[in-house]
Amino acid sequence: MPRYALQIEYDGRPFCGWQAQAGLPSVQEAIETALARLEPDLPRIAAAGRTDTGVHATGQVAHCDMARDWDAFRLMEALNHHLRPLPVAVRAAALVDDDFHARFSAHERRYLFRLLTRRAPPTFDAGRVWHIKHPLDPEAMREGATHLLGLHDFTTFRASQCQAASPVKTLDALEIALVEGLSGPEIQFRLRARSFLHNQVRSIVGTLERVGAGAWTPADVKVALEARDRAACGPVSPPDGLYLTGVGYARDPFTG
Repeated sequence: MPRYALQIEYDGRPFCGWQAQAGLPSVQEAIETALARLEPDLPRIAAAGRTDTGVHATGQVAHCDMARDWDAFRLMEALNHHLRPLPVAVRAAALVDDDFHARFSAHERRYLFRLLTRRAPPTFDAGRVWHIKHPLDPEAMREGATHLLGLHDFTTFRASQCQAASPVKTLDALEIALVEGLSGPEIQFRLRARSFLHNQVRSIVGTLERVGAGAWTPADVKVALEARDRAACGPVSPPDGLYLTGVGYARDPFTG
């Protein structure tokens, strides 16, 4: 069976996350339903990241096994036809080797978190940003973020129901920038690591928001990390502003 990699974007608001769940709408189910319109009885697809309820993606990667050979462009077009009107789109498709696995072949995941700081509620960006009414200090957040870079035990910053075998992860990058977004001033967090724990990004952003608001000092982030205790974490940010923006592989299936 030929295997194809799919680059996928979606608005996470109508879905209970990526993973298929009985009786609940999921991105995986939407794509598998579209695939079934092309060929029946295909194996389940696998994705690089199991995004949670309400989390978005611009660069999710999944792979599917088809019964017959497809031109990659025609496969992308056919899937997008059958995905309408759901807010899911296949941005690219590529034929890959049989041993390619969207999850296990990945060596990097990249996330963006958008935090909008203005008094008025967002209209165009509602559900796509975390709306904060009070001002934040990006420089203080950057100082707090330095304590999280590198190899650490991230027990404090993972969900209690996280199923990862170990809380030890390496956070390769955590960049914080103040930008002018469509709806006003945004603080954007860009994080990069081989893999992330359940709720790790949202826990980090929620904690750094407390630093930016002045409720925590930057040094408090180090104290929380070293506590290795979920109770030491700051508030977990909502999923609205979180996007899976890219997945890295030794050989990019979409560019060669």
